[in-house]
Amino acid sequence: MANLKNIRSQIKSVTSIQKVTKAMKMVAAAKLRKSQENMEKARPYSERLKNLIADLIHDVDRSLMPLLEKHSGNNKIGFVVVTGDRGLAGSFNTNIIKKAEKEIAKIGIENAELFCIGKKGYEHFFKRDYRVVNHYKDFWVNLNYNQAINIGNDIISAYVNKKIDSVQVIYNYFKNVGSQELIHENLLPLDFAKNKDAKNSDIIYEPSKAEIVKSLVPKYFNTQIWQYLLESFASEQAARMLAMENATENAKDMINDLNLEFNKARQTAITTEMLEIVGGAEALSN
Repeated sequence: MANLKNIRSQIKSVTSIQKVTKAMKMVAAAKLRKSQENMEKARPYSERLKNLIADLIHDVDRSLMPLLEKHSGNNKIGFVVVTGDRGLAGSFNTNIIKKAEKEIAKIGIENAELFCIGKKGYEHFFKRDYRVVNHYKDFWVNLNYNQAINIGNDIISAYVNKKIDSVQVIYNYFKNVGSQELIHENLLPLDFAKNKDAKNSDIIYEPSKAEIVKSLVPKYFNTQIWQYLLESFASEQAARMLAMENATENAKDMINDLNLEFNKARQTAITTEMLEIVGGAEALSN
């Protein structure tokens, strides 16, 4: 009977866990719908802003804008590592951290300056004595554009003051609910390839092209940071939803296996008791 009690206790525990994972899946699904909508709205704006700058910048002196100017000298590279504040999202955070460690190893830990967005990335690198210049956490619930501006200002300050020569970003790009792509790309200095479809017609700009580009470049940079946050948040919710769905299905399978084991153990106990009763009756009759 002790075995039956243990199995019954396991079934109760797994059932409780299944309820929790199912609830977490539903919460992640609700957050995913909203975050995916915000992310898809921001993509066209970011792309249009990039194309607009690319149309104008070939006639503008890039040295006038600090974010376009290339640095060289101290060999320091800034890494913007975008993770989440919470776990239980499959390999979402782990993949980002592994990729960041791999890229940092190429240049040496002493040459890397980290901007950690998300608690998981910050805790991992801080405990391992990486140089974390700034970290940002506990803001995903109330995610807004002002946070992107604040993060962008910190990165710009480090770059303009020539503490770092370039900035690279590592984040998850949202492809669809079942797939997220790990992206590693250069952020600073900003690079705008000449638009092949740009029209060369004579247009009078007021204000001048240089003034327009000067005003658009900082907006584009902040928009890029905002896009990274939106992409990462949507990817995290999708990864968590799938992880919790798999956990719920695994719990269901485990409950079925435990119920089968429970029924076998109960049948064995009943058979044993019946044999004892029959054996006792035969002993008495003899």
